[in-house]
Amino acid sequence: MYDAIVIGAGPAGLQAALTLGRMHRSTLLLDSGEYRNGTVLHMHNMVGQDGAPPAEFRATARAELAAYDDVEIRDAAATSISGVENEFLVGIADGSVVEGRRVVIATGVADDLPVVPGLQELWGTSAFSCPFCDGHEHAGKPIAILGAAPRAEHLIGLLGRIVGDITVVPVGEEFTAEDRRMLEAKGVRVSSARVASVEKDDAVRIRTADGELTVAGVFVASGTMRQRSPFAAQLGLRMLESGSIEIDDFGRTSTSGVFAAGDLAHRASLPGPMASVLLAAAAGQLAAVGIIQSLA
Repeated sequence: MYDAIVIGAGPAGLQAALTLGRMHRSTLLLDSGEYRNGTVLHMHNMVGQDGAPPAEFRATARAELAAYDDVEIRDAAATSISGVENEFLVGIADGSVVEGRRVVIATGVADDLPVVPGLQELWGTSAFSCPFCDGHEHAGKPIAILGAAPRAEHLIGLLGRIVGDITVVPVGEEFTAEDRRMLEAKGVRVSSARVASVEKDDAVRIRTADGELTVAGVFVASGTMRQRSPFAAQLGLRMLESGSIEIDDFGRTSTSGVFAAGDLAHRASLPGPMASVLLAAAAGQLAAVGIIQSLA
């Protein structure tokens, strides 16, 4: 019987396990090997780690956790959660079942990109969604935004003072005349044809029916996020309109003994989750503190 089972070994899960280990709480950390930033070469906007490869960050964190006897790490994916506080059962992909008094869900979200040939291959290296994470690296350079208003308008507002020229290219349906006027009023170019494909050689090339556009990078305005794991549905956790798990300040969900941390959850006072390594780690620490308080 573990004091806590932490499911997911991104920044939220790693930090939760570290905090629990430092407080000598028996902890099992389950690492499926799947991460939202798994294709990213360098993470940014993380003090002390700005520009570090995410894989290096995870390896360093796991090496640090090895110093804590109360933390066990298994490279295995969880498949199910059942039970109640003090008696949770977590099924693992190898067919085994482990028991825990508390559970932290830190499995993150998955990005569902628009169906554009070549886009998935560029995701995390030349195609992005977060201006805070990747905007600075395109300072003064031409970029394209794939997708429609209002998300495109939001990205223009954040990136306009950082990057060079911006061209907005529709995905799926072409822009209405009203959308085109609104976007052009922001001082950007608007493609008259939908994106057909994207590829990368010495630059990123966006092909449309009207020709080819060459840019330094692409920001996607029409993708969506979803829960990476089925645990919120399995446990009947209360969800928010954003599709995220509702938590309080210490990561407590609507089910006693179940905590959530990272970009799969947020407080109701926020409009949505914030994709940030630093904030995910902070959420993991707060969830661990909540667990320690409840166990005490």
